[in-house]
This record gives sequence, structure tokens and C-alpha cells, in this order.
Amino acid sequence: MLTIDRAIHDAIIAHARRDHPDEACGVVAGPIGSDVPTRFVPMLNAAMSPTFYEFDSGDLLALYREMDDNDEEPVVVYHSHTSTEAYPSRTDIDLAGEPGAHYVLVSTRDGADETGPVDFRSYRIVDGVVTEEEVRVVDA
Repeated sequence: MLTIDRAIHDAIIAHARRDHPDEACGVVAGPIGSDVPTRFVPMLNAAMSPTFYEFDSGDLLALYREMDDNDEEPVVVYHSHTSTEAYPSRTDIDLAGEPGAHYVLVSTRDGADETGPVDFRSYRIVDGVVTEEEVRVVDA
């Protein structure tokens, strides 16, 4: 189960809406071994695409160095889908390189980029196997 603070949950949704019609992407870091997402880090989608996301390699390297300095790890890796459901694509599954992370997908299709509820789902992706998990949003 992913337990996530409401402010971070809302920040992920706001980022997805802001970057629509392109996919948004980012990381939520947390203390190593804690499984607690605490630091929201929106990233640039270097692909600038409505159907694909790619972290900028320089930004990603800088983030990993920062996390290393802070004894953090990526607890959540998130991105949005702009015209499909919040379920990992074959490409998403193939590129999932953090077996301990929660992979969050937000769908901004059908007008969800403007107002109303979005589809916010979380998965574990290990060795190509996708397992959906419950999301619990909590107040700080």
C-alpha cells in the first residue's frame, strides 16, 4: 500500500494538469528504507510528448546525487497519461528500474486536466510484473 501525504498527492495532480497535454513526470524522495514519500521533486519531461516521458539525464543525475547526500531514495516515481487510463504501458513497464519504488500514474484524460477528479493509481513493477496497490491519502 502507498501511504501519501495529501499535499504531495495534490502536488502530483497539479503538475500533471499543468503539463497537459504533455506527460508530466517526477519523483518523491524519502529516507532510505522508510517507504515514506516526503520530498516532492517535479521533473522536466525531456521528451515533451503527450505519449511518452523521459527524465532529463542531467537533472536525474543531479537528483540522485542529492538523494545520496540526503540519505534518500526514490519512494515514488510518477508520471501522467494524457489520453489513456492510469495503467502502465508496455514502455513504462520496460523502463521501470526502481524495484522498491511505487509507480504512480495520473490520468488527465477526458477533461481531468482542468477540473474534477483524476484517476490516481499506484503500482509495484518488479521484473516486468505489474501489481496494483491501494493508495491511502493522509493529512499531515
